[in-house]
Amino acid sequence: ILIKGNSFLDKLWKLNKIIFDKTGTLTRGAFFVKSIEIFDKSYTKDEIIEILVKGENLSSHPIAKSILKLTNKSIDSRDVSNFKEVPGCGISYTLNGKKVIIGTQKACNCNEIAVLHLNINDKHIASIDIDDGIKENAQTAIKQLKEQGIEVYMFTGDKKDVAMEIGKNLQIDKVKYEMLPTDKYSEYEKISRLNGTNNVVAFCGDGINDAPVLRRADIGISMGDIGSEFAIEASDIVLISDDLIKIPLAINISKYTKRIIMQNLCFTMLVKVSILILSILGLASMWSAVFADTGVTLVAILNTLRILNKFKK
Repeated sequence: ILIKGNSFLDKLWKLNKIIFDKTGTLTRGAFFVKSIEIFDKSYTKDEIIEILVKGENLSSHPIAKSILKLTNKSIDSRDVSNFKEVPGCGISYTLNGKKVIIGTQKACNCNEIAVLHLNINDKHIASIDIDDGIKENAQTAIKQLKEQGIEVYMFTGDKKDVAMEIGKNLQIDKVKYEMLPTDKYSEYEKISRLNGTNNVVAFCGDGINDAPVLRRADIGISMGDIGSEFAIEASDIVLISDDLIKIPLAINISKYTKRIIMQNLCFTMLVKVSILILSILGLASMWSAVFADTGVTLVAILNTLRILNKFKK
């Protein structure tokens, strides 16, 4: 766990709400295509795949990588023109004079239930179902966070059915779906204002689109393994191994560190005040003065080392 400053460690024990991005954070982000359902039978599955990979070859989105795995052939995208990528919606381009859109239900104006859809010349041709299974330890991490009294949210650009299913499996308190990157920022602002100044809200994400919210958040948490450079740079805490169980661990470290600091502070003040009173009464020796200075410091250091022993695993 990389914490970029003592102020963020201090904020962790006050945390009362945490917002998770879905893809790459709660889910593995290693997408794979489950199925392709073709509605226009004038196209074969191989033709559909060829159209998909030509466009997705120009995209940087993680889902694009799963589409590219559908073929072992080299991909030539030179006949693709007018390529556009709209965050949270999909991609559009022109191929052999035909207008192609690959994206969400909203982008393709269809009612089929799937992650992606293919439109050609404004006609719905096929639906592609993508799976990006839930991360190991995600359920345990959320359970531990809720046991600590922290309210858990999930933000995602996915359609309602997919988002609610994952939210139900992970027992997340509140799920926001079909969100654009700008929606995540504005929704974070609303949540952060709910309880006034007593609200400490963390945001956990991994992508370029999450960077503005990570920067704005009281505590921004990013994934160090699959997270983008922008997200890591914008965040305050980095989970090096992408293990979500480290979030409740970091909170426990923060709480224990606060307890140790209070113990050191109370012990130091008690000893110094006691020695001061004894010296006023003429009962303090030179050795008691040395202990009040150097001795107290050594005791505080030794007490602080308990943090390492408690969390050394």
